[in-house]
Amino acid sequence: MKTPRRVTTVVKPPSRALLAASTAALAAAVLAGCAAGADGTAGKDRPTPSSPEPARASAPLPAGTNTPEGTLLVADFGSDTVTFVDPEKGPIDSVKVGTAPYGLTVGDDGRAWVATAEGVAVVDTEARERVDRIPYETETGPATTGEYRGGGMGIALAPDGEHVYVGVNVPDAKGVLEVIDTEKREVTDTVPVGRRPFDVDVSKDGGEVYATDHDSFDVTVVRADSLKPRRIEVAPYGTEGGLGSWLKPHYTAVRPSDGRLLLPFEGEKLVVLDPRTGEYDVEKMTANTHQHGVTVTDDGTLFAVGTGPIDPDTDEGPSLTVRTEDGKERVIPLEGPHEDVAVSADGRTAYVTGGFTRDGFWNGVSVVDVRKGTVHRLAAGERPLGIAVL
Repeated sequence: MKTPRRVTTVVKPPSRALLAASTAALAAAVLAGCAAGADGTAGKDRPTPSSPEPARASAPLPAGTNTPEGTLLVADFGSDTVTFVDPEKGPIDSVKVGTAPYGLTVGDDGRAWVATAEGVAVVDTEARERVDRIPYETETGPATTGEYRGGGMGIALAPDGEHVYVGVNVPDAKGVLEVIDTEKREVTDTVPVGRRPFDVDVSKDGGEVYATDHDSFDVTVVRADSLKPRRIEVAPYGTEGGLGSWLKPHYTAVRPSDGRLLLPFEGEKLVVLDPRTGEYDVEKMTANTHQHGVTVTDDGTLFAVGTGPIDPDTDEGPSLTVRTEDGKERVIPLEGPHEDVAVSADGRTAYVTGGFTRDGFWNGVSVVDVRKGTVHRLAAGERPLGIAVL
């Protein structure tokens, strides 16, 4: 049974309406974007014919030197490392963590938890060394690379630091949320969720965990105490395209003021979801571009990454949307596709990863001056996806 929802209607441009109605047919031919493989299952990654050269540390920090505050940490999806990046100079060090790292989260103790294809790596970010890697309980097949690889995707840390929650992709099947005890460094529980959990978030009080399930058009709400899951369909364009659809949820931000979940769609619609009732409203967005990564600052400002057009004839290019809680937006153009975003402690600078989950990625971070709207590109890692400011 579908969870009841309330939707405030927003007029759709013809291109989106046509896409929503015809994606199922198109999926049988050639698929791109975030859709599944052409046979309706998880396909293999298609490497870029001329992949950019990785950005390595040209002047690494000497051993024993503590990592400076404000350093960026990025997950190198095209490799097996995380890269430490000086936000002005570029890479300063890297640490091997496991095949194709995707998301990462950092605790107050300075330890980073990195979702890889092989398990969750634990990195001491001050000393810049891996101290552990925790294997998944869920069987996901051999460790591989690319958009549809099995293993960890979204990952989040509980506010009290006692548990890490990681969304595990199981190729050709529903995903799993694995619960890790951070003291024991082992998986203690597993919870079934939807397909390809791109993102995992935790409520401010730690009472609920949210898995954003890309390929099943839903968010799975999991009580932290009982681990009981509850599915909420989030499909403002409908679900007609199935696995082949572009018009799915990707990443979620939890609004600090009221705990509602914010999910951008196509630079046109912002779903504002009440996880208690399963109801959501839809607010208008203005970037008109396919959107992926999001984050929200303490004052409620939402940052949403636009990866580029679905239909180049009608849609806009890559961008970063900066949206205040009252709905006022600024759209800052970016050069080339990007995936995820983190913001400096003072809110003045946004760091947007150029890794992207599909072709067109580049090995760097776009550094955005939020006030001025200016952008400069910084070499960083190898297909960087997840990012945090240390």
